[in-house]
Amino acid sequence: MAARLRAAFAEKGVFVLNMMSSPGSGKTTTLQKTLARIMPRLRCAVIVGDICTTVDADRLAQSGAPVVQINTDEFGGDCHLAAHVVERAVAGLDLDGIDLLIVENIGNLVCPAEFDIGEDKRVVVLSVTEGEDKPAKYPLMFRECDATLLNKIDLLPYLDFDMDLARTSIAKIHPGMPVFEISAKTEVGFDDWIGWLEAQVKKKLQ
Repeated sequence: MAARLRAAFAEKGVFVLNMMSSPGSGKTTTLQKTLARIMPRLRCAVIVGDICTTVDADRLAQSGAPVVQINTDEFGGDCHLAAHVVERAVAGLDLDGIDLLIVENIGNLVCPAEFDIGEDKRVVVLSVTEGEDKPAKYPLMFRECDATLLNKIDLLPYLDFDMDLARTSIAKIHPGMPVFEISAKTEVGFDDWIGWLEAQVKKKLQ
């Protein structure tokens, strides 16, 4: 199913980003700020995964991008998105009018990394409030992703977060993976993150 999705996205020239994190990392706020910056240049759509509610989807819909909600409580409350549910969600989108499709996966640092949904790239958002030990504790997520966003750096003066240790752990798990230090609140660090994302999209659309 993931291969079928990947082929469909390639045919339509749609770049697909799978964004993952634990709950409370600031993933939705990061996406809101990201969409605000890139939508003047790229046609975007979002698929939002949650066990219950449409809270995040409602927030992201304010961007003007088409948003499709997936609630997994309808079929057992899965803690991840899989290709078959993404395929159903995609049916509600006009792929001819989309350059970038962002999938906001369900908040979980374990299961989502195990499932191919036909995406081009994967990004993990790690809040500094979660602690620098998370990459070492959940290595699969960081091994499978293509970039890490270290979010909420505006809170660093109030925390004991060891940035050097976090970066060292990530580098051991996934050598060479880009790590962007950002604040979704203040948008510090967003220029580098947006630049990386747009470069990935352009590679596929060329």
